[in-house]
Amino acid sequence: MSEATTPLLQQFEKHVERTREIVERTDFQAVGRLVEKLYEAYQEGRRVFIYGNGGSAATASHIAEDLAKSTLADLSIEKRLRVTSLCDATPFITALANDCGYETIFREQLITLASPGDISIAITGSGNSPNVVNATKWAAENGLFTAGLTGFNGGKLKGMVELSIHFPILDMEVAENAHMIVGHLLVGGLRTLISLESE
Repeated sequence: MSEATTPLLQQFEKHVERTREIVERTDFQAVGRLVEKLYEAYQEGRRVFIYGNGGSAATASHIAEDLAKSTLADLSIEKRLRVTSLCDATPFITALANDCGYETIFREQLITLASPGDISIAITGSGNSPNVVNATKWAAENGLFTAGLTGFNGGKLKGMVELSIHFPILDMEVAENAHMIVGHLLVGGLRTLISLESE
């Protein structure tokens, strides 16, 4: 590599190293407990709702898709995890944001769709996004199991959820990397429990 591109290579290496360091701090016990809650939801027909903003919205959609599809070794199996990303209903989101305020977009969807015993998974780098915090507060007050994936210092969300998976790093991109890895751990873990059930 030429001398002119050395700073670029250094940036790549630094990003990967920071990601490796924070991922090595993953709380596997917390991830395992969330896998067990997802498995209970799968067995009992409960619903799972995942939500976040920006990159975390994309992560929520990705995790929801993987939990719905990639946890099954055989797509002929009709029993599925009932999982929804609250980031994907664009007309509903824009109507709520326009008429009621952006801080309501996830809470109002939960009011419409959720029941006691369902699972709420919030994803936020700062832990302080008002729409995420409002939805999680409603979920906790209405009998949902609440989990949160956070970065930075965890913000308000870290202390209000039943299960927190926190990565203490002041770098949104690295926090998002870690959250996506947790998503894949959840998918692989749930797939393992479902496959054991069929043996």
